[in-house]
Amino acid sequence: MTPAAQPAPRIEAHVWRIATVVIIGVIMSVLDTTIVNVALHDLSSDLHAPLDSIQWVITGYLLSLAAVIPITGWAVRRYGARRLYLIALVVFTAGSALCGLAWSSGSLIAFRVLQGVGGGMLTPIGQMILVKAAGPRNLPKVMSAIGIPIVLAPVFGPTLGGLLLQDAGWQWIFMINVPVGILAFTLAMRLLPRDEVVAGAAGRLDRLGLVLAAAGTVGITYGLSESDAAGSLTSGRVLGPVLAGIGLVTAFVVRSRRIQRPLLDVTLFKNRAFSAASVVTFCLGGALFGAMILMPLYFQTVRGEDAINTGLLLIPQGLGAGIGMFLSGRATERLGAGVTSLIGGLVLTVATVPFVLIEAQTSYVLIGAAMAVRGIGIGLAIMPAMTAAFSVLTSEQVNDASPQLTVLQRVGGSLGTAIIAVVLQAKTTHAGIHATPAALAGAFGSTYWWVMGLTLVALAPTTVLMAIERRGRRIARSLPQPPSLGAPDHAPEAVLAEAVL
Repeated sequence: MTPAAQPAPRIEAHVWRIATVVIIGVIMSVLDTTIVNVALHDLSSDLHAPLDSIQWVITGYLLSLAAVIPITGWAVRRYGARRLYLIALVVFTAGSALCGLAWSSGSLIAFRVLQGVGGGMLTPIGQMILVKAAGPRNLPKVMSAIGIPIVLAPVFGPTLGGLLLQDAGWQWIFMINVPVGILAFTLAMRLLPRDEVVAGAAGRLDRLGLVLAAAGTVGITYGLSESDAAGSLTSGRVLGPVLAGIGLVTAFVVRSRRIQRPLLDVTLFKNRAFSAASVVTFCLGGALFGAMILMPLYFQTVRGEDAINTGLLLIPQGLGAGIGMFLSGRATERLGAGVTSLIGGLVLTVATVPFVLIEAQTSYVLIGAAMAVRGIGIGLAIMPAMTAAFSVLTSEQVNDASPQLTVLQRVGGSLGTAIIAVVLQAKTTHAGIHATPAALAGAFGSTYWWVMGLTLVALAPTTVLMAIERRGRRIARSLPQPPSLGAPDHAPEAVLAEAVL
């Protein structure tokens, strides 16, 4: 049997226990990117601060998330993944408690930044731990499990926030993380494997590299987050930070290629499979997360639903995404990541057609069915690319790959969200201040043409990844086969990694 055809071994129970710990951490981190959105007016009133100041409760969290990601690779080599994950849980949980006790807008913003420092480390470090525990051949199924909260948590954040705001007060939007964080810390202490830290393996911290990478990522993230308020992607308040951020990231990459111990190993992108999978991750992040802002706004502005009912109406998409994630692991094992992502993208494209034609009185049954199919496409599309990226790397390279992939996915998502938000704002403005529900529905339908366009753009790199994977398998089949018994689990992927360099 060829390496490509070998069935994946059965995933051991301890890997699923590790996955459970990681998923809890990811849910907390990602959920808090949107859970506060519905509470801004209450926060403004209770803390006696203007809305443009309170907005930094959201922006500060997003920027601290972005700033801390680049250092995680070095920090894991220096302190160990398990220890750093525990520290991240403590910082995030303590920051959440302090946010719930905040007495002013300034204190709340400061505590949200602290919370973001912990939250920013949870996803990349959790991925490092999980990838190493699962092994390359088990990655598709395990990564599909961790993909569910990454995709769904931002969607259901406002609904959960609305429930807590209605029944318990804005403080519990933050305090809810405390018992969950304590549970996650307890489970992590018991279930996460201890990793050996090799003295001197991390080397000295590349401080200049950290400044360039962190400031560049923050600049891009901040600029894109300002696009909604600016109403244009070409506004100075958007282009200024974005271009400055791109310049700083470019300087970081150029410098990293020239020094001996850079903060992150950017030469990973010389591996064509990793590079193609990274581009797919970025493009699909933009296409998927950009579109996710539309249906909640449609239900609230066109159909007059509140946040809680909106969350209930979004359930079909969540169920579809869960089914898609489940199928994506098996499909990636059999077909490859490129084919699976391409299929997911095609499903997304077809399922977007009903939303292009959406009206003010469109049946909720039809909308729910279309959302379920879109959810399946989302589940099939988003995680296979990251699985492919990790599967062609050695265990040591994962520490550098995880933060880079996390940044690409989040920047791609921010870019897609900015584009869709600006387009929607332009369409609704054109409809007029006193637009009828029918006119507003038309604005959403027109915006979905852009969603379809972004999805089609994201399909192009999936075909490149598909071609690279097929070439790698052909080369792997032509090489002498390892023994069927006792062969290391990483052998097939090692052959594939060499084949695609």
